[in-house]
Amino acid sequence: MLYAILCYHDEDFVGSWTKEQDGAVMKRLAVVQEQLTKQGRLGPVARLLPTTSAATLRKDDPPIVLDGPYAETKEQLLGFYIVDCKNLDEAVDVARDLGAANPGGAYEIRPVGVFQPGVTLK
Repeated sequence: MLYAILCYHDEDFVGSWTKEQDGAVMKRLAVVQEQLTKQGRLGPVARLLPTTSAATLRKDDPPIVLDGPYAETKEQLLGFYIVDCKNLDEAVDVARDLGAANPGGAYEIRPVGVFQPGVTLK
């Protein structure tokens, strides 16, 4: 089963890190990523650019495009991992490892439903 581990954190806080601080966190995360890669369990990983570069499409009639994220929150979605796990408990364990490498914020863990047009999934 694939799980998405969505990484939330205070964007201003993370953005205030020096290059050295950011590099140290990324190095610790790379250790976890390398373990998952060796196990054949790591899918796509993305670090999102700041919300100042985002746009939001509001599905009104007619649709409206807004600059930036729509949600007013203290923490922003900063990136995500797709990980192959046997069950939710195993996905939570992966999130714990990631959290130990990058403290603060939160990880939202969700099963991923794969959608492939024209393919019937069993």
